[in-house]
Amino acid sequence: MADARRSGLGPAPVYGGLALGVTAVSTAAVLIRLADAPALAIASYRLGLAALLLLPLSLAIDRTRLLALSGREKLLMGASALCLAFHFAFWIASLTHTSVASSVVIVTANPILVAIAAHVLLRESLTRSTAAGIGLGLAGGVVIALGDWDLGDRRLYGDGLALLGAVAVAGYYIIGRDLRREMPVLAYVAPVYGLAAAVLLAASGATGVALSGFSGETYVYLALLALVPQLLGHSSLNWALGHLPATLVAVAVMAEPVGATLLAWVVLDETPPVTAVVGGALILVGVYLALRSQRRNPRLPKR
Repeated sequence: MADARRSGLGPAPVYGGLALGVTAVSTAAVLIRLADAPALAIASYRLGLAALLLLPLSLAIDRTRLLALSGREKLLMGASALCLAFHFAFWIASLTHTSVASSVVIVTANPILVAIAAHVLLRESLTRSTAAGIGLGLAGGVVIALGDWDLGDRRLYGDGLALLGAVAVAGYYIIGRDLRREMPVLAYVAPVYGLAAAVLLAASGATGVALSGFSGETYVYLALLALVPQLLGHSSLNWALGHLPATLVAVAVMAEPVGATLLAWVVLDETPPVTAVVGGALILVGVYLALRSQRRNPRLPKR
């Protein structure tokens, strides 16, 4: 929490913002399932609508900072946008081939990648308790995924797409942590969302994916995707990256499958198997260990 103390914030608002972000992104999988549209179209609408709402606000508040972006910052923001676009393209596609539980668990089981990259690139330390939390979270993910193991090759293909989404989002977290230490959250997320949306729209056009002609209900779900998991969820997580290590934020997001699985049970009637319940419990314990470790060992990452 050294970053938070340096900015004048106590632990309550920082962890509250992190919890808000995780809760909001947990709604994404169910909303995607409810939206009757191609994966690239869903991803394009999600990021495009969010960018349309944020870019004017960012220009009004952070115009000076945006005009002063260095060449390095522009390059990193472009890389972050590419990672985000690939993340949504792969992950949203995975939801048409595998269960909500397996897809979300696999895509959020990226803290080991984030931890290694953050240690090497950002000089962030990794405590034993955080490592134990990551291990428990990954074990919980394996338990949940094993529940779908015998459901055929289609599920395995969906799991593979989710894994690619996990690799992409790991890069997104690492770059976001690097940039957010020096940039206001709006100055970072608005251009990144906009650039990612442009990439997805270009991919949709190149592959002939329809971007219109959907039902009114689908447009409502697309708008909700932009407002709740993207604007509220991802933006809260990016705000937290300015105050907490990237590894810790990634570990906290490992709780997303628990909320997503519960919502899928209620809304989509996807009854979670025993493996999902056991795996979810392991994930939550792992998140608790990692968060407790960070609060007891608040060290500012070396620059």
